[in-house]
Amino acid sequence: MSHILVVTTDDIANKKIVKTLGLVRGNTIRARHVGRDILAGLRTIVGGEVHEYTKLMAESREQALDRMVDEARSMGANAIVSTRFTTSLMAQGAAELLAFGTAVVVEDI
Repeated sequence: MSHILVVTTDDIANKKIVKTLGLVRGNTIRARHVGRDILAGLRTIVGGEVHEYTKLMAESREQALDRMVDEARSMGANAIVSTRFTTSLMAQGAAELLAFGTAVVVEDI
């Protein structure tokens, strides 16, 4: 499996974009879990990081990135530039996390 370089910048140091392939994206929609909600609710009383939601967001971010990379790979890209994330509320207790960027082919300078 070929490696895809993913960056948030518009260019990559020591690389030249030789072909722009277009928009790629990956998303996931996750619902909260009642058990996690109970633990999170207790944590808000005490204060501090809500580890249950931190883990849920990290898993969602990785899944969205993996899907975006898979799409870029299928287009023949070896990099993705201008990567961004966004979230939106889909329903009560469910949210979408979307990763998107521009699939490109880069070469060493």
